[in-house]
Amino acid sequence: MSNKKPKNVFQDGAISSDFIGNSIYKHQTKTSIGAHNIFLGQVRADEIEGKTVSAIEYTAYEAMANQKFHEIREAAFEKFELTCMHIYHSLGTVKVGEICLFVFVSSPRRKVVFEALEFIVEAIKADVPVFGKELFEDDTHQWKVNS
Repeated sequence: MSNKKPKNVFQDGAISSDFIGNSIYKHQTKTSIGAHNIFLGQVRADEIEGKTVSAIEYTAYEAMANQKFHEIREAAFEKFELTCMHIYHSLGTVKVGEICLFVFVSSPRRKVVFEALEFIVEAIKADVPVFGKELFEDDTHQWKVNS
């Protein structure tokens, strides 16, 4: 593992399509890359006990979560031949249909990006202390359970 300091991966509110597109655009100059893979987590309008989710309010133990994101990043770079990796997660309220998680990996070879992305997303869901409160259309709420 490297001695790099953990980065802050959190963004206020939803992650915009402009931000995602610009992130992809910035990699065109990196000519050793042969493949990219992207995971976009989007808030669903789930129906739970007759109520429909309208948004999720994300909170986190930020220092601990950033450290976990860093550990996942370092483990992925050790395990896979990656050129780049970027992780961004929302904090605050994200409405149905908006993006709350953006993971972007690049490598010289395509097979690597598929394996790496699955490893990273599963590790995020299992290990990172980010919490979502589901907000319903009737102004009630409940804590989200990851599936």
